[in-house]
Amino acid sequence: MSKDNKIIVNQLKCATLDGVNAQVIVVEATFTKALPSFSVVGLAGSDIQESKERVKSALLTNSFIFPPLKITINLSPSDIPNKRGTHFDLSIALLIALNKSRIDKDELFVFGELGLDGRVKNSSMLFPIILSLKEQGLIKIAIVPKDAIEYLSHISDVEFIAIESLSKAITVLENENFEANIEKFSYNSKFIELNNKQYFYEESYQNNFLDVKGQSVAKRASLIASAGMHNFMMEGNPGCGKSMIVKRLQSILPPLYEEEMLSIAKHQFLNGTVPDFLAMRPIRSPHHTATTASIFGGGSRVAKIGEVALAHKGILFFDELPHFPKNILEALREPLQDKKVNIARVNSKISYDADIMFVTAMNPCPCGNLLSKTKECRCSPMEIKRYKNRLSDPFLDRIDIFVVMQEVNYNDKGDITSEEIHKDVIKAFIAQKNRGQKRLNGKLNENEIDKYCILEIDAIKILNSAIERFGLSHRGIASIKKIARTIADINQNQNITKRDILEALSYRRRK
Repeated sequence: MSKDNKIIVNQLKCATLDGVNAQVIVVEATFTKALPSFSVVGLAGSDIQESKERVKSALLTNSFIFPPLKITINLSPSDIPNKRGTHFDLSIALLIALNKSRIDKDELFVFGELGLDGRVKNSSMLFPIILSLKEQGLIKIAIVPKDAIEYLSHISDVEFIAIESLSKAITVLENENFEANIEKFSYNSKFIELNNKQYFYEESYQNNFLDVKGQSVAKRASLIASAGMHNFMMEGNPGCGKSMIVKRLQSILPPLYEEEMLSIAKHQFLNGTVPDFLAMRPIRSPHHTATTASIFGGGSRVAKIGEVALAHKGILFFDELPHFPKNILEALREPLQDKKVNIARVNSKISYDADIMFVTAMNPCPCGNLLSKTKECRCSPMEIKRYKNRLSDPFLDRIDIFVVMQEVNYNDKGDITSEEIHKDVIKAFIAQKNRGQKRLNGKLNENEIDKYCILEIDAIKILNSAIERFGLSHRGIASIKKIARTIADINQNQNITKRDILEALSYRRRK
């Protein structure tokens, strides 16, 4: 309270997550003469309501006198429901500790959970919140726990004041010491610079393609799928190397720029895991017994992130594809088309980014021996038909590259390393970026296909002939053009040649 008994309304900025996007919350405080009380209003969640006890203890154990007044904390806007997060503790405590002062810090955000002794602790929500605020252009400077700097320093263009205790935060506000004390993080990964932008990648090949014996067609298809991030299906007998190839795909995927690495880390934080911030695209492989909620995300109250969104900018692998429930496969059509997962609940509607490379493997029949030259297939024609009918044409139409695996031969040898394949992937990546593409070939939209997938005259004739002969759909034609564009980039061709389009047609689905 001021000497003239006017009520001072102080405020600090904080934020809460609404799905994956942060909403700015202004924490306001008033102190009035009445029976002493302490209340938090503004549709605060239970973890914010519990902050009252943490704040009281933190102030009293650090020799601050808790004011014998009616204290009202308001979280504005008040109509945003279910505000949550223990990181509101510090802003509430600062408003109470400095109740006799005027706080005028419009640009400053304050985040931190309080221990009972006044220590400021990290919260798993801080990284996705601050990254989202930065993406929206809403944050420039913030007081944060020192423990969080290891992760937050990856976020550029935001100044951080790292503090360890409540008393240190009070000193910062009282002295107006707003000088950021954290240097910008620098990545240790290898990078290439194109058009004044850095793209990072790792050279780590623990699982090497040299271990894959034979399967030259599948390895060539793996190169093409990786270079353009094309959806990719392998069909073959058990033990022919389908899963073995998928395990080696992660290390040969295209480079990432900083914003992509941060978006991957953001999804990992939302899943409760601590990212390593390496320039390595994620790979997720849910089992066919996984629930719909675990794959797409969901929950009764708060919609949590699922496997599809966790594979953002990386690989989602479905092994034994026909064993997945039909409702999951059909629901997967939306993220494959729109690059997003939409979750609708009574209290909220949430959209997660899900720009994925979908990779899948399946046997040719229930027993797996249909294509074998040495083993007899035990399946009836009806069983084979029923097995393959689990996959609808609209779903399969969203997969670009189809490969039938070769049968394993004793004389097969490894003939190419992951290092060699990765060099070709990077070469194709550079060609795509030098052409001005924002998206890789496998993710081009209709307008971008017309702009970047230029066919030579002989290639146009081959494609037109294929359209008439095979009855290709509009999506199928676009898919062939995108694959051919990637093949042309690998072959260092400016336009798509006859040879490029013929190879692209060899990877189409046989009906």
